Amino acid sequence: MNDRLSVEAAVEGRLHLDDLRMDPATLGFQADQAQADGNDQLGENLRRAAELVLIPDEELMALYEALRPHRSTASELSELAQSLVQRGAPRCAELVTEAARTYERRGLLR
Repeated sequence: MNDRLSVEAAVEGRLHLDDLRMDPATLGFQADQAQADGNDQLGENLRRAAELVLIPDEELMALYEALRPHRSTASELSELAQSLVQRGAPRCAELVTEAARTYERRGLLR
């Protein structure tokens, strides 16, 4: 057993967030399994999660903040989507684009 990843290590405060991060390949495998079992939505969510693992926490929190209603303009969300594509997160970019269209239709843009 790896002493580094144990309950004792967690209780003693020897674990850090980086010790607990999911690997994109593991999330991809879980996505494949979900889709093979007929749960396409879960599979897609896991694929988006695999893209997000590589984004630093501070930027990830800014992404979530930008997606809250009345926090961003259409242009800001478009730029965010383009940035995600450039960073290798096309599924997340599509979700941001879809959110922008929905927010515009419902009057939720800034």
